[in-house]
Amino acid sequence: MEYMPDEELGLTDFIIKNRQTFEQTLLKEAVNVASKITDILNTGNIDLLKNAEKLVIYITGNQEDNLIAFAKQEGVAWAQHSLTLSFKLEWVQAIRRTLWHFMYQFDQVNGNDLNREEFFSKEKRINDLVDKFLNTFFISYSNYKDELINSQRKLVEHLSVPIIPISPTVAVLPLIGLVDSYRMQTIEEKVLMDIANLKVQRLIMDLSGVADMEMDVIDLFQKVLKGISMMGCKATITGLRPELVRKMVHSGIAFNKHSETRGTLQETLRNHLIVG
Repeated sequence: MEYMPDEELGLTDFIIKNRQTFEQTLLKEAVNVASKITDILNTGNIDLLKNAEKLVIYITGNQEDNLIAFAKQEGVAWAQHSLTLSFKLEWVQAIRRTLWHFMYQFDQVNGNDLNREEFFSKEKRINDLVDKFLNTFFISYSNYKDELINSQRKLVEHLSVPIIPISPTVAVLPLIGLVDSYRMQTIEEKVLMDIANLKVQRLIMDLSGVADMEMDVIDLFQKVLKGISMMGCKATITGLRPELVRKMVHSGIAFNKHSETRGTLQETLRNHLIVG
């Protein structure tokens, strides 16, 4: 490969001037990624070669703030499109090797003779910046994925708290399956918001699909009932199962302070629909 030397050029300009050679070297270093460049461009509109040059400019120019901002941007982009992390790691490591190759060529064509101290100082600075890019990228990628998972989980939890209006003032909340402390907190948030938004005056909470609750969850449920009462809404609980009632009786707990209880949802609905 031929390089175009220029004693007045710095390392950054040297790499840009020899852009074609740099890209050819990089593609040979990253064999697995090279075949995926078009796919990644089509999937996430990410131009790997263009971004590689941008990263190298930030590294050789010691532009740490720009490098960190770019790493965060790249992390989000790869997470949004679920691109393979192993490709990114291979690509950045290939950039590191290619950059070192060009640093060597730059010194050769310009007759630079670095002593041991200068060499290791330059090596540390370059490698630290590459590692900082990788660390920031992976943190950004992970944070985006975590936020996505949490938002999806919250959406699913909210969908598992279906408040169904049956008249202008009466609504039903059927609860099914495991009710843990996390879900109870979601129930509290959804119930209080919907009471206000729907102008619910009576909320019928059917627990026939809930086999059991831990004591800390029962305590949280009592607080939910208190909150419903404070919103000016009356709570009716139906379908309490024997196992849950037994646990509450033996623990001296009752829901009747802030709610009333009825045997079945069908009976309660019939009474309220007749009243309505």
